[in-house]
Amino acid sequence: MMKKLLSTKDVAEFLGVNEKMVYSLVSEKGLPASKVTGKWLFPLHLVEQWVEANTLNYPETRQQLPPYDGLLIITGSNDLLLEKTIALLNRRLTGDIAVFANLGSMGGLQALRRNACHIATSHLLQDNGDEYNFDFAGREFNNMPVIVNFCRREQGFLIQKGNPKKIKKLDDIDRAEIRVVNRSLSTGTRLLFDRELQKAGIELKTINGYDHEVNSHMEVGLEVLSGRAHFGPGIRPVAALLGLDFIPLRWERYDLLITKERFFDKGIQNFIGLLQETDFKQIAESISGYDVSSSGKIVYPKDATA
Repeated sequence: MMKKLLSTKDVAEFLGVNEKMVYSLVSEKGLPASKVTGKWLFPLHLVEQWVEANTLNYPETRQQLPPYDGLLIITGSNDLLLEKTIALLNRRLTGDIAVFANLGSMGGLQALRRNACHIATSHLLQDNGDEYNFDFAGREFNNMPVIVNFCRREQGFLIQKGNPKKIKKLDDIDRAEIRVVNRSLSTGTRLLFDRELQKAGIELKTINGYDHEVNSHMEVGLEVLSGRAHFGPGIRPVAALLGLDFIPLRWERYDLLITKERFFDKGIQNFIGLLQETDFKQIAESISGYDVSSSGKIVYPKDATA
C-alpha cells in the first residue's frame, strides 16, 4: 500500500514552519523529499522518522538485538570493498552469515541507535572539513559508540571516459547540456557534494539532473557509463572498475560504528579481525582508490587500543 505523501504546504503545517523554510530543511538538514512531475512530495512516515532522528536527548530503547547467533547485520553507507569483505567473511565462516542493508550513512547511524544492526558504516564529513562521524554520532547517541576505521577512500566526481564534455572543475557542470546524477539525502556523498556546490556558489535548482537520485556508488557510475548522465559524485574505485575518468576531491575516512555493549560480540570481532589479514589487504590493493593502512584501528575512543 502506498505511504501517505505530503505537499510542501502540508509538511510546513506539520512542522509548524513556513514553506520557504521547508526548502531549506531539504537542502541543509536532510528532510526526506522526492520531486515528482516538478513538485516536491514528502512521505509522511519518513518525515516522522526525520523528526525522531533529530530529537535531542532521545530516550534509550529497551529493545535489544538478540545475542549473537551467527547473523551479523551491517547497515549504512555502501562501498565496494565492504561488499567484497562481507563476501570474504561469508566464505571463511561456515554457518555464519553477514548481511548488509544500504541505508546511507545517516540511515546506518539511526539503525544502530535503534538496535536494528550490529555495525553501522559512515563517512559523514563534519563542519570543520577535517574529521568524520564524531559530531553526527554525538548528536544521535546518548552514549557514543566505538568507531573503528574500515578504510580511507578517494572521493570525487565520475565523468565519461575521455571527458567529452570538458568538465574540469565543479563550475563546469552549471551548464544546461550537462546532466548530473546524484545520491540520496541520507548519504555522506550527497552531504559532501552539497557542501562543495555551496562553496562554489552554485544554485542547486540550476543543475540539470540534481534531483535524479540513485542508491549506490555503482549506480552513479553506470548512469555516467551509459551516457544518461555526464557527471556524478562518487568514489575512485567505481571509476577504476568501469573505466571512467575521475576528478579527485579528497581522501575520506570510512568508519564502522559499534555500540560499546556489542563491541566484543563474536561476529563483530570476527569482522574486525578480518581487516588485519592479508586476503583483505590484497582485495583492497586490487582496486584503485583505497588506503587500508589504518583499517581495524579504533579512532574513538582515541585512547583505546585495538
